[in-house]
Amino acid sequence: MGLPETTPKLIAIVGPTASGKTALSVRLAERFDGEIVSADSRQIYRGMDIGTAKPTAAEIRAVPHHLIDIKDPDVDYTVAAYKADAVAAIHGIVARGRVPFLVGGTGLYADAVVQNLDIPRVPADPALRTRLEAEIARDGLSAVFDRLVALDPEAAYVVDPKNPRRVVRALEVALTTGLPFTAQRKKNPPLFDALTIGLDVPPDALRTRIDARIDAMMKEGLVHEVETLAARWGASCSAFDAIGYREIIGYLEGRTTLDEAAAIMRTNTWHYAKRQMTWFKQNKNVHWIREEDEANALVEEFLRPGRGKGGR
Repeated sequence: MGLPETTPKLIAIVGPTASGKTALSVRLAERFDGEIVSADSRQIYRGMDIGTAKPTAAEIRAVPHHLIDIKDPDVDYTVAAYKADAVAAIHGIVARGRVPFLVGGTGLYADAVVQNLDIPRVPADPALRTRLEAEIARDGLSAVFDRLVALDPEAAYVVDPKNPRRVVRALEVALTTGLPFTAQRKKNPPLFDALTIGLDVPPDALRTRIDARIDAMMKEGLVHEVETLAARWGASCSAFDAIGYREIIGYLEGRTTLDEAAAIMRTNTWHYAKRQMTWFKQNKNVHWIREEDEANALVEEFLRPGRGKGGR
């Protein structure tokens, strides 16, 4: 059974970090009279600009962006809250007669909207969290991550093994509910007729892009950005578990040199990019492209009156 003709159209642009999603989406949105809704779990935070590779001021002037700079770093922003905000923003764009583009590399954020996922609302268990944090302090984060993967093998591709907050939350959900964290996402009938475009960058080229991005971040003042944020919100603020922030905090606290911090950033970013690709490659509805002309053709065909149904 097809989607109703009145189902709003949505174009999602996904792919790994440093693959060029922002630049491509801005050009597409300019060409097709669109607005962009971010699907990045860190760009929501004010002040986290360089380390999250936020769109530039010129890009934001060129195309309206939504769900960027909406929370302070000390706010815990859930996937369920993101989905509600993103769906509202998309409907607002459609109501203005413009084309919504959902853009970002946080796979669960994108899927929550495109696949209309039910996200389980499992309340925090402070006592369990305290025990898990004590386990991390005693046995190390890798041991607790291994425990999570034993319960939920798919978590190895979804949860950042270097992010204690993510590991603890995934294990908390699994232990509280008795079900794997990754098995609790239920698909519902779609809210949008979505075309999903994935940026397929060859691994060697992607690694080069990642290295260049990190070099640029360091030159643009990432250390000063992290130092300023940590002074205001505290170095232990959960938002700073993000790649780029935790490594620089390690340098600021004297645990590494700056060169070592940058090298760790490269490694962690590369591993994250591989996890992103594993996530997105599971979705058979993604149209993978390597050239911008391919994206232009896909969007033009999708938006043609009477056409749609972006899935394969």
